[in-house]
Amino acid sequence: MEANITPAQCKMARAGLGMGVRELAELAQVSTNTVTRFERGEELKPRTIEALQTALEKLGMEFIPENGGGVGVRLRKKL
Repeated sequence: MEANITPAQCKMARAGLGMGVRELAELAQVSTNTVTRFERGEELKPRTIEALQTALEKLGMEFIPENGGGVGVRLRKKL
């Protein structure tokens, strides 16, 4: 999996799930400071960003890449 979420997508995904920084940090097995640093736009190791993305995807978030209309997020359809 390519770690390609942006800080804005991370914030949007957490907001969409009603999730706090602490909850995401726990699920991704990173520190709360790491989540905060990423969302402020600081550079992190690709594997750390991947851990955040994977945790959010497991909760049903999909990340929409830049396609001319800007990046985004959405909740995956339940089957």
